[in-house]
Amino acid sequence: MTTSTVAKNQLYRDLAPDMKARDRRLRVTALRDGRADLLVEHDLGGTAGRKTHASLARLRSAAFELIEDPADTDPQYLALLAAIAEVHRPGATPADYARAALHAVRHA
Repeated sequence: MTTSTVAKNQLYRDLAPDMKARDRRLRVTALRDGRADLLVEHDLGGTAGRKTHASLARLRSAAFELIEDPADTDPQYLALLAAIAEVHRPGATPADYARAALHAVRHA
């Protein structure tokens, strides 16, 4: 799973060489000043429950893997995604996407 936007409640796996074997997972708890506040949810090295932080640019890099994004399970997000996928084609216009999204929102 990839995304360019870091958002609250996302869960990341730390892929740093010294962290990979520890299966360290970090939950985004807040965003501020180009940084994310993180809670260590799982760490075989024993630091679960500890708070830390990372820059948003670093979270978006190959140093971390997004493994859970709450937006992916939101019913409205899924309805919008399905509507957009239905009209997606080489000749689709922005108006096609907008109409599909509006229809999904109004009939959700």
